[in-house]
Amino acid sequence: MPGPKPTPVEPDLHLPKSVDVVVIGGGIIGASTALELSERGASVLLCEKGHIAGEQSSRNWGWVRLGMRDPREIPLMAEAHRIWQGLDQRVGRKTGYTRSGIVFGASGKRGSGQLERWLRHVEGLETGAKLVAGAEMDALLPGNQATYDCALYMPQDGRAEPQWAAPAIAEAARDKGAVLMTQCAVRSVETDDQGITGVFTERGRVACRYVVLAGGAWSRLFAGNAGIDLPQLKVLNTVLRTSPIEGPNTALWADPFAIRKRADGGYTIASGHENTVDIVPDSFRLARQFLPAFAQEWRSLRFRVSKRWRVEAQEARNWLPTDVTPFEKCRVLDPEPSSKALRQAWAAARKGFPALEQAEIVQSWAGMIDVTPDAVPVISGVDHMPGMYIATGFSGHGFGIGPAAGRLMADLVAETTPCVDPAAFRLSRFTDGSKVRPDPGY
Repeated sequence: MPGPKPTPVEPDLHLPKSVDVVVIGGGIIGASTALELSERGASVLLCEKGHIAGEQSSRNWGWVRLGMRDPREIPLMAEAHRIWQGLDQRVGRKTGYTRSGIVFGASGKRGSGQLERWLRHVEGLETGAKLVAGAEMDALLPGNQATYDCALYMPQDGRAEPQWAAPAIAEAARDKGAVLMTQCAVRSVETDDQGITGVFTERGRVACRYVVLAGGAWSRLFAGNAGIDLPQLKVLNTVLRTSPIEGPNTALWADPFAIRKRADGGYTIASGHENTVDIVPDSFRLARQFLPAFAQEWRSLRFRVSKRWRVEAQEARNWLPTDVTPFEKCRVLDPEPSSKALRQAWAAARKGFPALEQAEIVQSWAGMIDVTPDAVPVISGVDHMPGMYIATGFSGHGFGIGPAAGRLMADLVAETTPCVDPAAFRLSRFTDGSKVRPDPGY
């Protein structure tokens, strides 16, 4: 069963000889960065090796949430909420955004305590966040038969449609002057003593002053060839969608399953906690850096040996601008979904909402999530390479925060006052002696 089909975006025909900024990657982060920079008058080339939103930007759950985020991301997500509210009007297209609310259910002392601890992070922010239980929770989730000791309700959180959003933002960037090239991999960057001077694409060289690497799961491979050490691994998440059926408008996230209504009347469903980690050569190269994260999240990670080992072991790690790169050999990373995760999430969802017995699974897919050792993204310049910037490692949190991540990246490139303090997202935190690990209360 093929992956989801994002709204098609027709590419421009001619590769420019020179631009101010080249953005690598046509997901929601890259598209949002291109839009922000184009609106500020910069000339921008957005290069995508496959098609716009072909990978995780169209494969995620579609959640636009502040709830249960790492506290380091909260200011940026608050900015994202503000952007999402006017985004359809701004881009002149539908993204499917709606503020529907999200309920985070928990049972047991450990789960309930986690909700209570997290709630302290948003005190004074006027989010409307509160703990609910009993009849109040039942009213938010009509038809729900699952039992939770308590839940966190985030009324300002919501959803959008992953297959619509990044294409809509990319098209809006083109409306503002950006050039969109698909099926056009950037192979490498060109530098001199002053920093970035251009990029080499599979269709030729483009002169530029700035490069933004927003390549998702591919970012580490590209960065390594450029001499940049970017600690990032991939985690596989499996998702299904159903046929239309009457059900709750408010989304629910709990360990057994997560569910949210779709614009087509169906539901997007996934496991609320389980992700698959393929053991690959980078698992050993980065083992020491990721050990605290693995130790903290071991309950939700399923490690396996699969064909990904052979695929990544055979990938070139260094190449010349004239070489055919791994990005051209795999235009769209379309992994097989986990049948076990599908069965478990679907069974749990039907038990929680018996009305789903009348629905059918219309489609299932998987996506590769780009993760960092502390589960916080990199939105940063590269200290030793002026003009080089990276926006990646969103660790499964990228869709909702994407428009604000694009704004922050544009602020950094343009050297204007950043919309939020970027210190938590600096690349140098992995090498400057900082304590790098996920927030223990997240």
